[in-house]
Amino acid sequence: MKKLPRYLTTDKAVGETPLVATERLRALHGISNDTPLAYAGRLDPMASGKLLILVGDECKIQEKYHKHDKEYEVTVLLGISSDSGDVLGLLSQCPQKQVSKEDVRVVLTSLVGPIELPYPHFSSKTVQGKPLHVWALEKRLNEIEIPIKKSTIHRMTCTRLRTISKKEILETVRAKIETIPEVTEATKALGADFRRNDVRKTWNDFEAADTENYQVLTFTCIASSGTYMRSLAASIGTKLGTCGLAYSIHRTKIGTYRALTKNLGFWSKKF
Repeated sequence: MKKLPRYLTTDKAVGETPLVATERLRALHGISNDTPLAYAGRLDPMASGKLLILVGDECKIQEKYHKHDKEYEVTVLLGISSDSGDVLGLLSQCPQKQVSKEDVRVVLTSLVGPIELPYPHFSSKTVQGKPLHVWALEKRLNEIEIPIKKSTIHRMTCTRLRTISKKEILETVRAKIETIPEVTEATKALGADFRRNDVRKTWNDFEAADTENYQVLTFTCIASSGTYMRSLAASIGTKLGTCGLAYSIHRTKIGTYRALTKNLGFWSKKF
């Protein structure tokens, strides 16, 4: 009998759930249904990239794998925000501001180190026994205090700042929204099917807005476990004097990062 590894990695696609990605990996490697698999560190529906899958008895010590550092490539769409922090949300416009690469560099540098970011309203973080996304869908967020996540940004570097057209944005976003299989379970009736009908409408409203071009910035980020890139994208937009949402999130590495300075460090372990 072929000996199974303790863990494997796979690349989750945009629109794919971690569970679907896990089962796709099971089929790819011919792992029997009797062998348990579990992912360590989930990714949002609109995020893609590396997912760590535990195999067999390793699932019993899943907590051991929850504190690993992650590297992401994130693109932030400036001048627009959403209640989910990414493109799968209801939009709000904000004043446009032309920013420079130097503006971006200063902001990213200021965020390196210990950081406190609010959990996204649409996340599984529990408050008073109920996930935040349920509070949001019930329109009762004003009744609670949004919890804060303490984490560490080890390194951030802006790799690109460009201007793209509203047409390009809409083509990209509409394609992403449709990658998610329809959700019809009765248990998920609240906010049914990721609210996609409402989300589509809000992007249609965006299409009718006067602004034709928007800036997008792309950065790489190495951060401690549990750092929400959606919250980070919103914070960057605010610090730049406008607003922003996560246009794309792609996880590129999982492991242990040893920071030496704000600009220097190394991966002592990678999965």
